[in-house]
Amino acid sequence: MSRFLLIKALLGPLLRVLFRPQVEGAERVPGTGPVILAGNHLTFIDSMVLMLVARRQVFFIGKDEYVTGKSLKGRLMAWFFTGVGMIPVDRDGGRGGVAALMTGRRVLENGGAFGIYPEGTRSPDGRLYRGRTGIARLTLMTGAPVVPVAMIGTDEIQPNGKGMVRPAPGRRITVRFGEPLDFSRYEGMDRDRYVLRAVTDEVMSEVMRLSGQEYVDMYATKAKAA
Repeated sequence: MSRFLLIKALLGPLLRVLFRPQVEGAERVPGTGPVILAGNHLTFIDSMVLMLVARRQVFFIGKDEYVTGKSLKGRLMAWFFTGVGMIPVDRDGGRGGVAALMTGRRVLENGGAFGIYPEGTRSPDGRLYRGRTGIARLTLMTGAPVVPVAMIGTDEIQPNGKGMVRPAPGRRITVRFGEPLDFSRYEGMDRDRYVLRAVTDEVMSEVMRLSGQEYVDMYATKAKAA
């Protein structure tokens, strides 16, 4: 049994009790082959919830600081995060975005499922912010379809900025998968900034429709800085 299946078997029941996820449209994620899962990002546990409910392993980018600890706690964190599919990348450097993009490309070219949050960071206030065009570059470079994903209620279970999971009586998390989006009509146009923006906006429009969030035509990082 792989480490991913072991973790899912051991922690899956506990996570289901804590998160109580309701899943809609999981069958829309292709069972094999490259696919990009593009979702909104409300809080830290989003990736864990996605790992729990997806029918296949989903790889995603994470801060390398999660796996560099030398203490027992640090080693356990590294074992867990890399086991569930996190690929550590130094995103603080000037080339962090390029490294993340190339990592996603490798996953997709190997036929894997890659999870990405086009907003680039967690929403500061629960609204959906403008997507960055890395998602468009990935789908146009690899030909992988994009499945939009909506996380609903994860910020009530773990409010943004809080480390502890806080079960909310009477509330549950919903994970809603949309229909796969095919952008093959733009093949070979991954350097056209107008095409990149159009593809990104189409993905974000679907995420907004699935999540019911209010949309803000501003990058979340700029909103946080303000």
